[in-house]
Amino acid sequence: MNRSYLKRKFSHVKDVAKTFFKWLLVASVTGVVGGLIGWTFSFSVCFAGDFFTQNTWLIWLLPIGGLLIVLLYAGTHMLEFAGTDEIIGSIRTGHYVRFATAPLIFIGTVITHLLGGSAGREGAALQLGGSIGVQIGRLFRLKDHDIRIITLCGMSALFSALFATPLTAVFFAIEVISVGVMYYAALWPCIVASFAAYTISQWLGAESFAIQTTIPTFEWDILWRVAILSALCAGLSVVFCVTMRKTAEFFKKRFQNPFIRIVVGSLALIGLTYLCGSNDYNGTGVHLVLQAVNDGTAVPAAFLWKILFTAVTIACGFKGGEIVPTFFIGSTFGCLAGGLLGLDPAFGAAVGLIAVFCGAINCPVASIVLSVELFGVNGLLYFALACAISYV
Repeated sequence: MNRSYLKRKFSHVKDVAKTFFKWLLVASVTGVVGGLIGWTFSFSVCFAGDFFTQNTWLIWLLPIGGLLIVLLYAGTHMLEFAGTDEIIGSIRTGHYVRFATAPLIFIGTVITHLLGGSAGREGAALQLGGSIGVQIGRLFRLKDHDIRIITLCGMSALFSALFATPLTAVFFAIEVISVGVMYYAALWPCIVASFAAYTISQWLGAESFAIQTTIPTFEWDILWRVAILSALCAGLSVVFCVTMRKTAEFFKKRFQNPFIRIVVGSLALIGLTYLCGSNDYNGTGVHLVLQAVNDGTAVPAAFLWKILFTAVTIACGFKGGEIVPTFFIGSTFGCLAGGLLGLDPAFGAAVGLIAVFCGAINCPVASIVLSVELFGVNGLLYFALACAISYV
């Protein structure tokens, strides 16, 4: 009996060790590849954004760039590709992600930023990462269940390489695929992939996204103000999500031809740019996020302009993501509303950034971890409250 028991225990330990080292190898490869591609993608998008900033006349080429994006997707029979939602859906269903996803989203996002579209880059990162993960899984001949995990590894790796937030990348990947459920089976592989990608990207010279801001000491008087601000940010995240969805529905209903749709959207973006008299809402607008969080200053209507610009950009067919826009929207709104609530505007901007991000993506744990990686541990209680309220 004892011998049989020991034999079973040994067999169990052997299986666990085999799984441990299997994912150490496969996830490390995914992380290294993801880190290299993530750094290349980040460099390309940043270069494109900086080039547009120096040559704002390029916005007149938006219709041409838009037509090129649609032509590329039409030529590869991927016009109906649902983007990040399809990547997440593939993890749930076990369907494979097409290899063409990676180069298409890479090129499409760079074109969007080069010509002044208002979008982020994390949507592209998740699609790039998911596609890369699937290809590596096929290379190692992984089973269908493991393909789902390696897809999450790829998403973690690209997110980590782009934002230099390795822990957030891990929890975002395992939390975003199913609201309210953590996919713990992917925890170890995603940590390996994320840390490997982070190491590679930092070695190549990627910039950290950490932000310096003043965090007040814990006081109940501040806590209730943070709670009110968080509730307002939750409402704003709903406005943002509904605006994104309704704008997409409007464009698809009124302009069923994707070529006409993206040209009309391009002309609308050009008109909006000249209407507001600024290029601040083209591209990512990271400089205004830093201005709000570091200096506590923001244009009062900035968050409304950014919602409108981003909704039109994504709805008409340009490529990118919505996470960096939520940083912009949350920080500029938090700066304004936080000041009105008696908070330091810079601190209000930090709370707003995290709360709107949480409300938009429904990932409270990832949002709390993000607050630590961006702002340090001193404000953890404030940010945890903000995430809890925003999520609820």
